[in-house]
Amino acid sequence: MRKYIPEDTIRRLSVYLRNLINLKKIGKKIASSKEITISLNIQPSQFRKDLSYFGSFGKRGVGYDIDKLIEHLEKIIGINKKIKVILVGVGRLGSALLRYKGFSLLNMEIVCAFDNDPKKIGKVIDGIEIKDIKEMKKVLQKEKIKVGIISVPSSSAQEVAQYMVNSGIKGILNFAPITLNLPKNIFIKHVDIPSELGVLIFKLENL
Repeated sequence: MRKYIPEDTIRRLSVYLRNLINLKKIGKKIASSKEITISLNIQPSQFRKDLSYFGSFGKRGVGYDIDKLIEHLEKIIGINKKIKVILVGVGRLGSALLRYKGFSLLNMEIVCAFDNDPKKIGKVIDGIEIKDIKEMKKVLQKEKIKVGIISVPSSSAQEVAQYMVNSGIKGILNFAPITLNLPKNIFIKHVDIPSELGVLIFKLENL
């Protein structure tokens, strides 16, 4: 039976990895848990607890070998190999996502985008061609892509999500403000920007 790992822990792994990569860029080779977390607003004890789910890393009084920890985290998260991703919906948000360079930090790459607007099909944004959504299944089968991003209006998100699943997608990052109804074996992560802003404003108003 697979050990339960809190979703917040899994989410923080990517944050740790990103910071470790930044530390490596400035020439650091060994770092303590405090050095790794000091700019993340995360306690060193939380960092050590999160790592403990996956084994023993680092040496007490010495710290963590940054290269080795990066390698371990990439393997744990599953990004020690290139992850190909598709995007559906090339409006303002979709276009911005196509230009976003942060995916490469986690070894992810949007390799193709799809839309049903004839005015957008055939255009290239930051080296990524926009294809007719009808071509999706053929592209996914050829490239063996399992991850997709939805950035379409909520009115068409469910239909698009179902089409993605029928075409072979197993994991979806959904930016449409709607809860998707899909089979249980499909992994979905919702990014509800208005909802998150609402939480932020509530906290500001209730200090």
